[in-house]
Amino acid sequence: MFKPQRSILLFVDNSISDKVLGACGLCKGGELLKFDAETTKLLEIAYQGAELTRRRQASFDALCPAPGETILDIGCGNGMLTVELARAVGSDGYVIGIDPSADMTAAARERCSDYANVEFRAGAANSLPIEDESADKAVSVQVFEYIEDVDGALADTLRCVKPGGRLVISDLHFGSLIWFSDEPDRMQKMLTSWNQHFVSGSVPERLPALIKARGDRVEDVLSFTMTDHQLKPDGLAIMMMHLMKQYTVANDHVDPAVAQSWFDEQLSLARTGRFFFSMTQFVVVVRKKG
Repeated sequence: MFKPQRSILLFVDNSISDKVLGACGLCKGGELLKFDAETTKLLEIAYQGAELTRRRQASFDALCPAPGETILDIGCGNGMLTVELARAVGSDGYVIGIDPSADMTAAARERCSDYANVEFRAGAANSLPIEDESADKAVSVQVFEYIEDVDGALADTLRCVKPGGRLVISDLHFGSLIWFSDEPDRMQKMLTSWNQHFVSGSVPERLPALIKARGDRVEDVLSFTMTDHQLKPDGLAIMMMHLMKQYTVANDHVDPAVAQSWFDEQLSLARTGRFFFSMTQFVVVVRKKG
């Protein structure tokens, strides 16, 4: 089942505004928290920044879209990958973006308004509103880590793909995270809180076995590591810092003063040349049997 928080780190690589994200982002007891203008601007910068653009490109390249193909963009967010796929398949191809958020799909429609070969549908990865074996390929970026029944979502996604078709699933492995702090106990408190915003941080290591058990083929498992020793203003680390500070405080996991001290320490480490952050995204390439 999708969690409302999915949108914050999901593949929302797009123009982010109150309209785009709506109330998306950080969840407290089922009630979504609005981003302020500063955080919204920061998200916009990060998702269009070099680091997350390269991450998106890794999934695009693994999918290898071709002219005339029908492709599903599962968890399309506000359509940044969708529009790139639409260009790649051309007027003879077709792209269907799927997302449970009305705000996201509204923004995606606006982003893709110049493309007649794009359609958006409301839905989730474990219950896709797609006909059986109707797509040549499908892609899902940072969605499966927010799903309880990964095997069920995998089955439903492959149901929609033609025999011999390709599926690309891309998720972060949170066990790969390296993040320096002079206060490791405080850092662990922040990460323990943040780890509650997803269902599983180890989806990449579980997927190959699930795929093989179905009789489908794992063509490749690619890795893309995002490493930052400067605290880039358009990078993943600074985005996570803002989101984690809001999330931990909003959910009463960490005292606001502690969260702010953690945040300030990271800024100080960057100023003195001691900042270090690294995390790896894994791209699993699947070939459906048949």
